[in-house]
Amino acid sequence: MDDRFGTGTRETQGVCGLDVSSRGLLVSGTFVDSSPALQQLKTSSNIMESTCNMRPVCYSGEDRILSVGPACVTLETRGEIPGSEDMRMDPAGGEHDPVLDKNKEKALGKEVMLLMQALNTLTTPEEKLAALCKKYADLLEENRSVQKQIKLLQKKQAQIVKEKVHLQSEHSKAILARSKLESLCRELQRHNKTLKEENVQRAREEEERRKEVTAHFQMTLNEIQAQMDQHNMHNTKLRQENIELAEQLKKLIEQYELREEHIDKVFKHKELQQQLVDVKLQRTTEIMKEVDEEHHREREFLLKEATELRHKCEFMKQQEIQLKQQLSLYMDKFEEFQSTLAKSNEVFTTFRQEMEKMTKKIKKLEKETTVWRTKWENNNKALLQMAEEKTVRDKEYKGLQVKLERLEKLCRALQTERNELNKKVQVLQCQFSGSNGLLDLAEEGYAACKNQNSELAEVTTSHEEETESPSHAPAVLDSECSDEDLENAVAVSGIDCVD
Repeated sequence: MDDRFGTGTRETQGVCGLDVSSRGLLVSGTFVDSSPALQQLKTSSNIMESTCNMRPVCYSGEDRILSVGPACVTLETRGEIPGSEDMRMDPAGGEHDPVLDKNKEKALGKEVMLLMQALNTLTTPEEKLAALCKKYADLLEENRSVQKQIKLLQKKQAQIVKEKVHLQSEHSKAILARSKLESLCRELQRHNKTLKEENVQRAREEEERRKEVTAHFQMTLNEIQAQMDQHNMHNTKLRQENIELAEQLKKLIEQYELREEHIDKVFKHKELQQQLVDVKLQRTTEIMKEVDEEHHREREFLLKEATELRHKCEFMKQQEIQLKQQLSLYMDKFEEFQSTLAKSNEVFTTFRQEMEKMTKKIKKLEKETTVWRTKWENNNKALLQMAEEKTVRDKEYKGLQVKLERLEKLCRALQTERNELNKKVQVLQCQFSGSNGLLDLAEEGYAACKNQNSELAEVTTSHEEETESPSHAPAVLDSECSDEDLENAVAVSGIDCVD
């Protein structure tokens, strides 16, 4: 700073840029704040604050800050106070040396000159130093307070950053959990929607079937009743007979519905029997030592079932005879009715067509009874064959003991396959448990036979590699399922078959 002022003296004090004009800390009695020189000082002081390193104004010999006042003049100097050269003026005009002014302007620049002009407005250098010291002391206090505040704010910032990191980690965990829960909820909703749609479709199909059947019978009755109402005036004598025929037709419909309900119950009973058979098959695979005892139990159970089926067939035959008798009576009455209504043949042609349809349905039922008879005979043959197989197996039991070790290895694979088959059976039962519509008896028998063949074929495929015997695939035909293929598949698998 001494080189800038060009004094050539060595001092222990320094002057820093001060915002003198903005704060009004120059407390001289002769200082005027509205002078144009101070307005220029404001701009120069702001620039000096950015370049200065906040050096002390007044120093003692030990580099300590002196008190504000006239004592600041007692600094160790070997020359003049900075800025005192500016106060050297002639007693007459007070003008400066032009050479020195030019050197100062070149060295210091315009901003320093503005600062010096502001200081030259004061009368004595003591006032200048007092103002500078006071300004510097205020700036030091402000700097210390600001540094303390900065430290506190830094500590708070560190705590806030830690809390922010912790909260961000918790937030990320919560987002992951939420995404997982949302994905699970969506999957559950999709599964529930599919189940609901399937149930609704099944219910609609069943209701449509019921409505079609009831509407068909209702339409026939309504047509007959309308035709009878139109010809009441011409056929007063035959009105009572027509009413009786309508009542008898209703009774026939009720009997037919009761018969269908009975048939549905029979099928349900057979399904329960099939489930029991599956349970017994599982027991035979798990406990191979008790094969003979379980075989005897299954045989007794099949004999009981055969006797029950015989009783049921006899009961069905009696019902068929009764229905045929009723049909013969109805045919006789219908012929009498035709003889009396020969004149009105055109009116009752539709009624004849409906009766022909009923006869066709009765013929279909007779065909179904013949099919059931053939199936019953096939079951009896199967029982005889199983008795023969039992004798053969007793002879082959000693040879099977050698194969028990291989079968034990295959038991685990069979258990897994059996569990999968049980799941499939449960799904099929759930699909067909709610169906109470009209179903064809022949189609039900074919479906049951086909399911048995498919299950046995899956069991035989798992044993082909160990037993090294040819696999007998079940031949599925449209008319009936072959019992010989079932027996061959059971013989290959080494498991007792239960019909």
